[in-house]
Amino acid sequence: MSKQFDVLVIGGGPGGYVAAIRAAQLGFSAACCESNPYADPKGEPRLGGTCLNVGCIPSKALLHTSHLFEEAGHSFEAQGIKVGKATIDVPVMKGRKDTIVTQLTAGIKGLFKKNKVTLLNGHGSFVGKEGDLYKVKVGADEVLAKQVIIATGSKPRHLPNVPVDNKIVMDNEGALNQESVPKKLAIIGAGVIGLEMGSVWRRVGSEVTILEAMPDFLAFADQDIAKEALKLFTKQGLNIQTGVKIGDIKTTKKGVSIAYETKDGKAEKLDADRLIVSIGRIPNTDGLNGEAIGLKLTDRGMVEVDGHCKTNLPGVWAVGDVVRGPMLAHKAMEEGVMVAELMAGQAGHCNFDTIPGVIYTAPEIAWVGKSEQQLKAEGVAYKVGKIPFMANGRALGMGEPSGFVKMLACAQTDRILGVHIIGANASELISEAVVAMEFGGASEDLARICHAHPTLSEAVHEAALACDKRPLNAPAFFFGRIRLYSKPDSPRCPIKN
Repeated sequence: MSKQFDVLVIGGGPGGYVAAIRAAQLGFSAACCESNPYADPKGEPRLGGTCLNVGCIPSKALLHTSHLFEEAGHSFEAQGIKVGKATIDVPVMKGRKDTIVTQLTAGIKGLFKKNKVTLLNGHGSFVGKEGDLYKVKVGADEVLAKQVIIATGSKPRHLPNVPVDNKIVMDNEGALNQESVPKKLAIIGAGVIGLEMGSVWRRVGSEVTILEAMPDFLAFADQDIAKEALKLFTKQGLNIQTGVKIGDIKTTKKGVSIAYETKDGKAEKLDADRLIVSIGRIPNTDGLNGEAIGLKLTDRGMVEVDGHCKTNLPGVWAVGDVVRGPMLAHKAMEEGVMVAELMAGQAGHCNFDTIPGVIYTAPEIAWVGKSEQQLKAEGVAYKVGKIPFMANGRALGMGEPSGFVKMLACAQTDRILGVHIIGANASELISEAVVAMEFGGASEDLARICHAHPTLSEAVHEAALACDKRPLNAPAFFFGRIRLYSKPDSPRCPIKN
């Protein structure tokens, strides 16, 4: 006899496991099915998806270790700390990363047990319907559910005719599991993964070259941020080339050879020990068998949903990387909670205008809302407050004065339209801006809030003051970037109420 649940979640990544837990908290009988894509030695499903197993979490562990290594070699002496020459033990670094991943995956299983979520071992695939219930094959068994949440995530996009073996040619998974430091490392794609992995291996000794097809570096980011980032990363030693056209890629006994054309049309060849391919991700609907129930996909292979993550079928929902929007773990989590609450008749909420983005380089990059170029393109009247961390006492004390905070506010209403940060702990600082924007806050609201001194958060406070041309600790001539863009016929703030 088939097992039956109120809610079945297909996929145990950030969106899936959170949706299952929230559904159980709301009184549903909830199950989550997950297979073993990450080679658990016991053959058990490893929860947490790409993020926890081969993405967000392991990459942050390696970024932290490599940052400490670089600090020991370059910053300690300037602060009066004298140590011998630091060396890196890659297997130990990798082992620490693996321990963290194992601890957190086990933690999710514990949360399932505490919240009475049933974990099913196996790949989820639609079979059809049985009355009002959806029939899903999970491994060798069949499960019935009143409602189904698809949370199957995404997988790395690979180059055509370039097989990934995760030894010489790698995607994100192989990049996180290298057993030694390559002398020369090539990376195709200067996005989040490319920059983070390039930073890790450069810090521990690799000569890193990043090839990017787009003509502009970090084209999706505010261009003030992108220009500052390119300057700082180049100074650190990353060789970043934009506007390139990738040609033939050949693996050899010694590594890999990449033929490419520069933005100026010059033919070049790059020889490297290893290659990381980080050219984006694609939705993972492999084996889902959505056609068995008439599930509609977009022309890009994503599950088609509305603003509340409803598919074209009653009782079938989809969240996370498999649907529209940025492929971010925290966005998937918010969607998972929203769907569970909507199922229970509550007012589930996910504000897609206030989802922050982060790149965990050093310095970190974080943003929320509109960029300056977006506001210009939309013809919106806005004002800018920009404060350098060089004027922040805490940043100087930490030895991390690079970067700035940039705030964009509506010229007519003062409502905050976007905040962009490059600097130490930007990933933590951006949350203040997210909260302010979620509540429709103005730059004056942040300007009137007392911030502890000395803290990095004071830079956010000063940027808010700068929107009103009255910074207290960084006069306008210091950075020369306080500007007011005003057009009498411009549309009002483009943020939904």
